Amino acid sequence: MMGLVGGASTAVAQSTTYPTKPIRLVVPFPAGGATDIFARTLSQKLGEKLGTSVVVENKPGAGGTLGSDIVAKSTPDGYTLLLATSSTHSIGPNLNPKMPYDAVRDFTPIGQVGNAPSIMLVPNSSPAKTIQEWIELAKKNPGRLNYASSGNGTIVQLTAELFKSQAGLFVVHIPYKGTALAMPDLISGKVDVLFDSLPTGLPHVKDGRLRALGVTSAQRTNMAPGLPAISEVLPGYESTTWFGLFGPQGMRPDLVSRVNTAAIQALSDPEVKDKLQRLGIEAIGTSPAQFTTMLAAESAKWKKIITERKITLD
Repeated sequence: MMGLVGGASTAVAQSTTYPTKPIRLVVPFPAGGATDIFARTLSQKLGEKLGTSVVVENKPGAGGTLGSDIVAKSTPDGYTLLLATSSTHSIGPNLNPKMPYDAVRDFTPIGQVGNAPSIMLVPNSSPAKTIQEWIELAKKNPGRLNYASSGNGTIVQLTAELFKSQAGLFVVHIPYKGTALAMPDLISGKVDVLFDSLPTGLPHVKDGRLRALGVTSAQRTNMAPGLPAISEVLPGYESTTWFGLFGPQGMRPDLVSRVNTAAIQALSDPEVKDKLQRLGIEAIGTSPAQFTTMLAAESAKWKKIITERKITLD
């Protein structure tokens, strides 16, 4: 019994003193991208709330797998955290059976911290002025319309495939090496639709080069004022890039709670919210339990689409 009491008191002592040194926040993508900017926006306020510095480390490679694996194999003492996304933990594991980590077993979910919806874009020359009209147009022309993506297995492709699946459409896929390369073909009308991120897609709409039909978030968003959610036409439709904090497997609940509370406080800061909104990301702070539930639902959704549509990385 003494051993149990001793162990419990040690854990309490550790949690009240944590953190006593800088925390490493691993970003599994290159510097300058949305996840990296998110991490740097969050890290300063997160450090203030925790009473230490949070140092962002970029460990890009293999579509986010390399950096995620580093965290998976780290000591679960709360000093190595991961800012992960849909691609590393919901999509990648369902596309690549040779992942070096198990996205569920090898990590401790701390909390979801952000959500980035996409925007449905069509050329100005498109006869469709609404989501419903575009669906009707595609149904009348099976196999004649196409959509652009940023490559096989990307969230851009999966967003379109989810749309096709729920609307019952036959639309041809044209992969590009990034949505920026697809833009000229979309503007000229060679491509019929693209689901792009808000920061890169909206400027073209504001400048009158493209027409936006809707957003892919579950509800309307003030980041794209006046645009309907696709779910208003296709009930239950939602496709967003989520951002979340993880620790390695076995991170103690008291440390998870400490980081989670600090993250939620940091995300409620008006300056952080504003910076994220400019990135096209909605600041979201959820509990570890809510995050775990969301992760299971996201993984199941994308697994179904990847399997049904026979989507591969090739």
